[in-house]
Amino acid sequence: MRAGDSLFLVSLKNIFMELYYSFSALIVLSAIFSYLNSRFLKLPPSIGVMVIALMVSLGLIATDSIFPRTFIRISTLIASVDLTEILMGAMLNFLLFAGAIHLHLEDLREQRLPVIIFSTVSVVISTFVIGFLIYYILPLIGISIPLIQCLVFGALISPTDPIAVLGILKQAGVPKSLETKIAGESLFNDGMAVVVFILMLALARGEEVNTSFAGIAGLFVKEAIGGILLGLLLGFLGSKMMYRVDGYNVHVLITLAIVMGGHLAAQALHMSGPLAMVAAGLVVGNYGKNPGAVSDTERDYIDKFWELIDEILNAILFLIIGFELLLIPDMKQYGWAGLVAIAVVLSARFISIYIPVKLIPFKTRFGKKSITILVWGGLRGGVSIALALSIDQDLHKDLLLAITYFVVLFSIIVQGLTVGKLTDRLPDDAEAAA
Repeated sequence: MRAGDSLFLVSLKNIFMELYYSFSALIVLSAIFSYLNSRFLKLPPSIGVMVIALMVSLGLIATDSIFPRTFIRISTLIASVDLTEILMGAMLNFLLFAGAIHLHLEDLREQRLPVIIFSTVSVVISTFVIGFLIYYILPLIGISIPLIQCLVFGALISPTDPIAVLGILKQAGVPKSLETKIAGESLFNDGMAVVVFILMLALARGEEVNTSFAGIAGLFVKEAIGGILLGLLLGFLGSKMMYRVDGYNVHVLITLAIVMGGHLAAQALHMSGPLAMVAAGLVVGNYGKNPGAVSDTERDYIDKFWELIDEILNAILFLIIGFELLLIPDMKQYGWAGLVAIAVVLSARFISIYIPVKLIPFKTRFGKKSITILVWGGLRGGVSIALALSIDQDLHKDLLLAITYFVVLFSIIVQGLTVGKLTDRLPDDAEAAA
């Protein structure tokens, strides 16, 4: 073996071992925090893990001078986790497939028009409302940034987060029709969100961008429509394979191959991997594991496997979100900007829902309760933080990351813990009763 080959193998081994150590540490911390939450806090699992991680982060910051080594070790561990790559490139695909595989296509078909409108038109409306409000309000507290950078923030914070939404709404007791609208929107708004974010970030960087209707439509078709078509193809191929063999172990391997192979295919074709996983999950969940294709035992194993994957990855993700506080410099100086961002994002969410509801003749009427739950249940999460981390340092990254973190924390902790109570307290309207 040549010296160069030997060095390459040693380097590869070191990379794998570092990944193993980091993943092991995250699993151990997730298990400990999950136990503490179940034993004492008794919050929804994802929120509980994040709250404990946040409390530990604040404790480490407060005692940095007393326990500097502990602070450095945990900060180094979190810094070694590239959230943008890990979430957008791997975890998101598994979590979206796990969420979509349990979604009934009939429910989604019944709510298809609101889902399509909220995941496209509402994202664009919200992006521009947030961008302009942030641009004009932040100078009032002594912070000025260019309009295009404000629009970058609007683009990354506008889409509701599928992981946060699916993980929290299923325990909140939201009416089925509303849950389908919010869950469907969060699963499908990735396509429009990615297109808008790519355009805004490219403009902020000063790159030449084709902003014509044809250019934007072409990017949307390739990213979103292409991703959905790829997912449908993978889902149908996987379902056909599941029809022809028996054994839950083979069926589980086929679903894993769809997710992992589908991600590689989407990357190679420059299509939306998340949308491909949503489409594939819907097909497998509604056709691949229906009673005529697999036995009850096999279907139960598939469901339990993906529920377990969902729970483990959610725990790890929300743990990382809680610890991301350690990586944001000078968090205190952005406090007022964070509060402004929370108010602006909620206002923009209301406007982006209210305008389509009033202008588009949906089959069912949206009353006060429906609009309120749609606004308050539109949670933000790790996807927004991952997008904020991908911004260049010279585009006010620290500021945009800090206010994104404020919005995400408020969204998950305050909105996530109160959406169920809000649902119970508000009187039913025609839509909620439908």
